[in-house]
Amino acid sequence: METVLQTADWWVLGLYFLALIAVAVWVVLQKNKNTEDYFLAGRNVGWFVIGASIFASNIGSEHVVGLAGTGFESGTPMAHYELHAWIVLLLGWLFLPFYIRSGAFTMPEFLEKRFDSRSRWFLSVFSLLAYVLTKVSVTIYAGGIVVSELLGIPFWYGAIGIVIFTGIYTVVGGMKAVIYTETLQTVILILGSMIITYLGMQEVGGWSQLRETVTAVSPDHFNMWRPITDPDFPWTGMLFGGTVVGVWYWCTDQYIVQRTLAAHNIKIGRRGAIFGAYLKLLPILIFLIPGIIAFALTIQNPEMFGVEKADRAFPMLVKTLLPVGLKGLVAGGLMAALMSSLASVFNSCSTIFTIDIYKKLKPQKSERELLTIGKVATGFIVILGIIWIPIMEKIGGGVMYQYLQNVQSYIAPPVTAVFLLGIIWKRVNSQAAITTLMTGLVLLILRLGSEIYYQPQIASGETVDSIMFSFASINFAHMAIFMFIFSVILCVTVSLATGAPNYEKISGLSFGTLTAEDKAASKGSYATIDIVLSVLLVVIVVAILSYFTS
Repeated sequence: METVLQTADWWVLGLYFLALIAVAVWVVLQKNKNTEDYFLAGRNVGWFVIGASIFASNIGSEHVVGLAGTGFESGTPMAHYELHAWIVLLLGWLFLPFYIRSGAFTMPEFLEKRFDSRSRWFLSVFSLLAYVLTKVSVTIYAGGIVVSELLGIPFWYGAIGIVIFTGIYTVVGGMKAVIYTETLQTVILILGSMIITYLGMQEVGGWSQLRETVTAVSPDHFNMWRPITDPDFPWTGMLFGGTVVGVWYWCTDQYIVQRTLAAHNIKIGRRGAIFGAYLKLLPILIFLIPGIIAFALTIQNPEMFGVEKADRAFPMLVKTLLPVGLKGLVAGGLMAALMSSLASVFNSCSTIFTIDIYKKLKPQKSERELLTIGKVATGFIVILGIIWIPIMEKIGGGVMYQYLQNVQSYIAPPVTAVFLLGIIWKRVNSQAAITTLMTGLVLLILRLGSEIYYQPQIASGETVDSIMFSFASINFAHMAIFMFIFSVILCVTVSLATGAPNYEKISGLSFGTLTAEDKAASKGSYATIDIVLSVLLVVIVVAILSYFTS
């Protein structure tokens, strides 16, 4: 396998890795005194670092490869998911004040404080299994492809090398190492990807030429609003089903929320979320548009820019457009995307295992012992991730990305319903929470099971006269809407049919239980600039949604 990098690229890549090691070493020298230091960086992280870390955690190499591939193949519908920037604002304005007030380390711990230990156990085990089966394995698999493609080394070497390198600094440095290395990686990734967009746009002949070239072959490529009957991207599913998944991912998932919990107070955490929301707008420009540029270049000059598979769109642009030196920087950026996602998953997994499972089983353990367990848990998850690689290889690229979107659409609804109702309405009790979560799990298993069973018929366009087939063939994004509505109705019904919770016990954890002190602190936690920037972001999102209508 031949590398696309030349000597100057290797020098740039080497310097980048040295900078990364220097940051990690600096963090290690700061010493982690206790679990708050190790898992939440001592709750003393600034808004810029929090925002950069939220963005870097979200953008994995499978995101880079998959989003550019989607832009190449389908155009702009998946941009709906990238416009979830407004949901990151929801995290800062609606959810975060309750999380920080509760003093919780993890999302399962918050559920225990708001409801009871059953909800905590459910979410802990459920999250851990979901992380290992989806985030860890998929990130390693996609990352192995990117690294082997760019460095010209076998897939296994690339995958295992990156996993071990990331695992070491995550184990040694904890959350602080993850957050500060992610800030450096965010800068590199954005810089490299913007250069690709700029050079690609020049090569294709500008924005109007890009639209003209693409729409001549694929008239709907720039239309985010596909009909409700569209089998892949109905606008109702993208807008409403995507929002259900977005609230789960951005506002209730340990993987993302842990970054804002590292803030010193609500004000800093919210500003980090607002900054992260602005960064979240960038993937359309730096990943999706390059995918569309690759599609246009393939039309204009298939011999030079031909792409066999949609997922090869971004690596093709790196190879053909970038000058020597910059290739090394972008290779570093792509590896940064992989490592930051992987480091975030490792840290989130070890936090949930140590705080929500091990500490619950052995409450008498000292802080030092819990730190050791956290490091061992991270190491164990690294090994599990490596073991899972051959299985991911068998599952394969394109199917894997679609599978991820599907699974998230079925995981999200009950969790979103429980968190959202629990914060908005004080009457929701522990019985309603656990019933909704358990019923959601049953629906998830039924939907995935039936989807796998009827996969041959769904793929070939056949229809089968059965209720289970109808259930299996509903569009995944529409399924998220139906499951969310069902979860809300179930949660409200069970709450009203059973006794009210002890409002003193959940003081400050729901809107109806806020004290006068809570309300005063909340008013003092934001300035005019926070409101102005948040409103401006929503205006930008609406403007983008309006622009891509044809």
